[in-house]
Order: sequence, then C-alpha cells, then structure tokens
Amino acid sequence: MSTTPGSGDADGEDDGATGSRAEHGDDHEPDDRRRELPGDGPDDDSDDGYDDADDDLGDDFGDDFADDDLDDRPVGDHGQRLRPTSTAGPLSPLTSRVGRFRQSAAELRQSLAGEASARAASSKLRERGLDESEPSTFLESDEPGTPTDVPPDLTAAAFFDVDNTLVQGASIVHFARGLAARDYFSYRDVMEFVWAQAKFRMTGRENSEDVAQGREKALSFIAGRETDELVRLGEEIFDEFIADKIWPGTRTLAQMHLDAGQQVWLVTATPVELAQTIADRLGLTGALGTVAESVDGVFTGRLVGDILHGLGKAHAVRTLAIREGLNLKRCTAYSDSHNDVPMLSLVGTAVAINPDADLREVARVRGWEIRDYRTARKAAKIGVPTAVLLGAAGGGAAAAVRHLRR
Repeated sequence: MSTTPGSGDADGEDDGATGSRAEHGDDHEPDDRRRELPGDGPDDDSDDGYDDADDDLGDDFGDDFADDDLDDRPVGDHGQRLRPTSTAGPLSPLTSRVGRFRQSAAELRQSLAGEASARAASSKLRERGLDESEPSTFLESDEPGTPTDVPPDLTAAAFFDVDNTLVQGASIVHFARGLAARDYFSYRDVMEFVWAQAKFRMTGRENSEDVAQGREKALSFIAGRETDELVRLGEEIFDEFIADKIWPGTRTLAQMHLDAGQQVWLVTATPVELAQTIADRLGLTGALGTVAESVDGVFTGRLVGDILHGLGKAHAVRTLAIREGLNLKRCTAYSDSHNDVPMLSLVGTAVAINPDADLREVARVRGWEIRDYRTARKAAKIGVPTAVLLGAAGGGAAAAVRHLRR
C-alpha cells in the first residue's frame, strides 16, 4: 500500500527493544515437529512488553549504545540510561539530544519508514475486514486441508523477514526478472540487482552506493505509474517467479503460528505492494514493507522515509504492535541477516533462519534458536573462497542473463 504526502499520524514514537530469550541455541536439522510457540506457557498479564523495550534500546540499536560504555549513565524519566553530554563545547540541535531521542538523519528516515509501513499495514488490515478478532488462519500447503478454526490469540504474533528467510534469494531480484520479461527493465538492469545481492551475500555487508542506486532505479520505474499497476504486476510475477521459491520449513513455521491463532506478518525492504501480495498468496495476516509516496493513486517517485531496513524494521514492528495491541514479549521474529538484530531483539523469542555468519554468532551468544534449511548449497557457498565467487560472478554474467531469460 502507498501513502499520500502528509497523511497519517506518527504512532510508535517510543522506540525500543526487549531482550530476546529463546530456549535453543544449537543448530539442528529442520523437521516438521511442532515446537512450543510464544504464549503456550503461562501468560503474564502484568507486563505488555513495552517498558522493558525502552530500557533495552541501547543493547541492540548500535555499537555506540554498548552496555560496557554506558553502565554508569544517569537514569531518565522512563528508567532508560541517558547518554552523557560532551564537555568539549556546545552541540548542534541534532547532536545535543540524549538517549533514544538522539537521531541522525538516516535514523530519522528509518523511523518515518517504519511508521509509514505500520500505518499502511493497519489500513490494509482494516480494508480487508480483518481485525484482531478475525486473524488469518489458513496457509496454502501441498497437501489438501481446510482452514483451522482456532480462537484468536490477541496479543501474540510472528514476524518473518522475507529474503532468504521465507523466499530463496531476494524477492526484489525475482520481481525485476518478471519486469524484464515484460520489457519494463533490461536484463542488464536485472544483473545490477543480482550483482548487488551477490556482493551482500558474500561479504555480509551492504554497500551504500549499491543501495542508493537500487533505490533510484526502482523509484524511476514506479514514478508516474498507478499503484494498481504495481499490485497487478506483483501478483503475476509472484505466480511466475516466486511461488516455487518459498522455503518449506519457514512456511511450516508460519502455519504453526496461524494454527495457534496468532497473526503472521512479513517484514521486508521489498515494496509493500509486492510484500502484501506474498502475504495474501500464502494466507498470512499482512506485510510491513517499503512505502512509496502516491497521490491520487499515482506514484510520485519518492519514498516515505526510506527503504524499510535495519532499525526501520524494528520501528515498524513496534509501531504495529502498539496499533494492534500486541505484547512484544509474546511475539516471535525470524530472520537470516545480522541487519535484523534490532527487530529480533525487540521480541520475546528470536529465531535465526539460514543465518549469515554474523547472525549465527549473535544467535549463539544470546541463546537464540537456529534453523538452517540450506543443505549442499550452503556448504558449497561456504567452501568456496570469496575471490573465486567474485570472479565467477563477473565472468558468468552472460550465463546468468541466459538463466534469467529462462
């Protein structure tokens, strides 16, 4: 869903994260056994999960908020530790703020992106006539079945990252392939998306120039187009390029939450229109995604805030939780990337799915459950030196284009 400039309110101003506590820290092979979901145990109604989120914000939202440096900070009105002010001289208005109110321009854009995404998700939920008393309870499967009629669990939900967590590969690359097949993009444009994703997967670090170029290319594509056109394209391209790339293990986890009467949300940097299509096709509650500005049903070519990513995802989840009355301590989040540690740290149970090296280490230290649905493909990737992969990626561009055309 898109938004009109200046529309909506600014819910979720109080950003934060709760310490995540899971029962499993070791790798294990995926299986279909039902595991205990948040809320299966005793429910502590005395805590809605938000107060601790304020206290723990610094633990996971950046290295400059590390506990080791800030244990002796003064305590603020809400119990949070405050950042000591500098004695070197007067500070600018942007840097004179303390604690969680000190935001860079990039952090502010992520806050706006998260709030816009949560507004769009809530609006879509209301549009579809689904409120907290009528959660989605059906996820298509390979075997015949019927929707599960279970009482709704009003305060618990699951949040799934999309790329390499639910979908094999990057959904935006699959979408670009579909656009290229329809002559909206050239295959050279698609290869730029592929190359940026390949570098990210191999190094575990995003390149700011790649992100900026991808953003500009995507915005130039949608500028002046009707929002309904993007929705239609997303539906067609999902059926052709994405439907057969859903990780079965992750899909089973989503179904388990639905069977427990919980809402299931996707959280992704992908445009919210495509993210919502994926959620609809899989019978999930909805999606939090990147929101592009629109006026009278036509995209302006600008984003609301920024691409939903990192801190933005955490802002989106927390804002949605406030809107929908969710208790974050009873919620679960799933991701493959260390970039999503802020989101994973926000909920009571965090699970690393197909984790990158950094997230795997964080999960082990914090006792988060790890599930890896990659097999030989993962081993091959880990066993080949990065330099070889880089050379293969460059030298194999022509072959990749031929594959994309198929």
